[in-house]
Amino acid sequence: MGRLFGTDGVRGLANRELTPELALALGSAAARHLARSGPARRRVALVGRDPRASGEMLEAAVVAGLTSEGVDALRVGVLPTPAIAYLAGAYDADFGVMISASHNPMPDNGIKIFGPGGHKLDDATEDQIEALVGGDTSARSAAGTARPVGADIGRTVLAEDALDRYLRHVSKAATTRLEGLTVVVDCAHGAASAAAPQAYRAAGAEVVAIHAEPNGLNINDNCGSTHLDAVRDAVRAHGADLGLAHDGDADRCLAVDASGAVIDGDAIMVVLALAMREADELAADTLVTTVMSNLGLHLAMREAGISVRTTAVGDRYVLEELRAGEFTLGGEQSGHIVLPAFGTTGDGIVTGLRLMSRMAQTGRSLAELAAAMRSLPQVLINVAVADKKTAVEASAVQDAVREAEAELGDTGRILLRPSGTEQLVRVMVEAADEDTARLVAGRVAELVSQQS
Repeated sequence: MGRLFGTDGVRGLANRELTPELALALGSAAARHLARSGPARRRVALVGRDPRASGEMLEAAVVAGLTSEGVDALRVGVLPTPAIAYLAGAYDADFGVMISASHNPMPDNGIKIFGPGGHKLDDATEDQIEALVGGDTSARSAAGTARPVGADIGRTVLAEDALDRYLRHVSKAATTRLEGLTVVVDCAHGAASAAAPQAYRAAGAEVVAIHAEPNGLNINDNCGSTHLDAVRDAVRAHGADLGLAHDGDADRCLAVDASGAVIDGDAIMVVLALAMREADELAADTLVTTVMSNLGLHLAMREAGISVRTTAVGDRYVLEELRAGEFTLGGEQSGHIVLPAFGTTGDGIVTGLRLMSRMAQTGRSLAELAAAMRSLPQVLINVAVADKKTAVEASAVQDAVREAEAELGDTGRILLRPSGTEQLVRVMVEAADEDTARLVAGRVAELVSQQS
C-alpha cells in the first residue's frame, strides 16, 4: 500500500477511498500522537470542514476518533482551511483538523491536519500518525494505551464565535479602506461563501457575491478558481473594478481585472512583492515561489531588484522555505499565496484584501498594477511513461534538454518534472513566442516517450 498522506493531507473519493472508518482511525491516531497532556488540562482539537455533503459524515467520524482518545473536539463548522490553521492557535488547541478536498469535485473529500500553532505537519510526523492508523486492540494494550472511560472520554463543543474571530483576524490584512472599489467574488459554493463577502464588505468594498449558496452538492461545480468564465462575465456585467475567485476551501485566490483578463498567482505575487518592498515589509527583498512560476515573474523581480527563491512544487515546500529563511511572501501560480504575518498557510481572503488594498492605495487599476509582469508563453506536455526516473535520466533526453537550454538562452527555459501522483513526466517550456515553446516542448516530449 502507498503512503496514506499525500502532498496535502489524506484525500480520495468519499465513502469509497476515504471512508468513515479511516476518518475515525485518523482522528484517533492524531489524538494519540499530537494531543498534549498536563496537570488539570483538557486536551483539545479544533475541527472544521467545507460544505460538501460527505463532510458531515467524515466530521462525525473524526470527532468520534478524537473523543475516544479523551480529546475534546471544538467544532467550528464550515470555515476556510486558513481559518482552521489560524484558530488552532487562537484557541490554543493541541492541533486542528480540516475536512476538505479543496478544488476537487464534490464526490472527493480530504482530511488535513495542522499541528500546534496551526502549522502543517512535516513528513516525519505524518508517517508517525500513519503508523498508528489501524492499530489493533492487543497492540494498544501491550503499549499501555487503553482508551479512556467515564469522565475521561472527550466531549464535543461548538465554537459559536469562530467565524467572528477569523473575520477580525483577516481584517488586519486590509492596509487601507476599500470604499470606491467594486469587486465580484466567486465563492465556489464553498467554505468562503459566508466569510469572503463579509470580509470584503467590512473593509469597505462594494461586493457582488456569486456562487455563494452551498447545498453540499454544488461545491466547485463549474465555478471558483478553476472555472473563471463566470467571474469574468460577472465583472463585465456589473462594471466591477475586479473579480476574485476562491477554491472550495478558500486557501487560493485568483483575480480578473476590469476587462476580464486573468491575473494569476504569479502576477498577484509580483503586485504584492512590489507593494511590500515599498512598505519595507519584504524580508531580505526576497520572494519564494515554485519551479512552475513563469519566467516572466523572475524577469520582473530581477528588474525590481528582488531575489526569488524557488522550491519544488507544492505549498508545503514554499512554507518550509518561508520558515527557514524568515521570508514574508511566497506562493504558487495557482493562487495559493502565503503571507506569514497573517497565517501559517495560504489564505485566499487575505490575498484578496491585500490586492485590493494596493489598488486603493495607489489609485491604479489591477491591469496597471499587473503590467509589471509580462508572462512568457508556456507550453506543458504530460508524457505517459512506464518508469519516470529512467525516462528523465536517459542520456538522449538529457542531451535534448541541454540543447534546448542553449537554444532558449536567457529568453526561455525548460523544465522536466516527474509527476508526484501519476506515471507522467511533465515537460514545460517557456519561450519568447508560443511557436518556439511548442516546437521545443514537442521535441523533448517525443524523446521522453521513446524511453518507455
